[in-house]
Amino acid sequence: MTVGIAVASAAFSSCAAGDVAVPLGLPALHVPAANPQIPAKAALGERLFHDRRFSADGRISCASCHQPERAFTDGCKVSLGNGRLAGVRNAPTLLNAAYLSSQFWDGRRGTLEEQAREPFLSRNEHGLEQPEELLRVIRSDADYVERFKAAFGIVAADITFDHLAKALAAFERTLIAGDSAFDRYYYGGEKSALTPAAERGLALFSGRARCAQCHVIGKEHALFTDNEFHTLSVGRKKIEQDLASTATRVAAMEPHAREQVVLRRDDLSQLGRFLVTLNPLDIGRFRTPSLRNVAQTAPYMHDGSIDTLEAAVELEIYYRGIEAGRPLILTAREKADLVEFLEALSSPAALPKAAAAPRAPECR
Repeated sequence: MTVGIAVASAAFSSCAAGDVAVPLGLPALHVPAANPQIPAKAALGERLFHDRRFSADGRISCASCHQPERAFTDGCKVSLGNGRLAGVRNAPTLLNAAYLSSQFWDGRRGTLEEQAREPFLSRNEHGLEQPEELLRVIRSDADYVERFKAAFGIVAADITFDHLAKALAAFERTLIAGDSAFDRYYYGGEKSALTPAAERGLALFSGRARCAQCHVIGKEHALFTDNEFHTLSVGRKKIEQDLASTATRVAAMEPHAREQVVLRRDDLSQLGRFLVTLNPLDIGRFRTPSLRNVAQTAPYMHDGSIDTLEAAVELEIYYRGIEAGRPLILTAREKADLVEFLEALSSPAALPKAAAAPRAPECR
């Protein structure tokens, strides 16, 4: 399924030359000078995003794991890629990914352009051996050749993997979703936008429940992430019995081999940010996800191990208490208020439409 760039732009943002207009509640979006934002490039990126020919078995596209009708997730704990090989981490939403200061759960890539290259060459995702495999498809497709010419002013022989990554990044920068009920209430002054329960949930979120310490709300806009790395000890049991020797062994690997560990070993991938920094303090730490549209993006946590928003709230409350050095006790109604507030972070564009209801996820 292709959403169409005209639809995507109308639903999530509007693109002008070198500019991205953003909805209520979100900050101005930085567009790198090396990859100016133009509609032709974003439209090309969208087509690339949905093309299944860029996989070893011909059945995987970027949209396989980042489905537009599922708020650009896939509803699975971990995704199934080339040859039905399972990944090791939950596929995060691409909505507002353009605002992240680092990409992937462990922050191993710094930009959308860098991130866009990696899945094609991952055994568990698209499964290609070399970029030349997808470049052959592109250069032999007359429509692609014309689109790359319009986006970059190049001929077929000059199309590179970098151009493809830039086009995909340009498309992803159109996936901007704000204007939620929270935004209309908090930034738009529409006091009826939140229900009384959601208002109480906001007060808890910003106060006693301590959620806003990591899921930040600013005075003029809110990304609901501090773009930092934290641990809830999720997945730690898979490595805790031999943690010291495991971390030492991984740290001694060559950088490329260590990166492959992230993609292929479910147990070792639980080392999190440590795989990037080799700092023991980063063992088990993962990037704080934004909570925007969180009600549409279950399951939760880096390994998809938490099925519901209610269970995610319970886990967060438990660890907030540990951080505070004392139990954080919330009543059942207070927990329900927090959930209702989180549901109020859904953007209209991220909600599934009746005509395009989410299909059943293909999970293992």
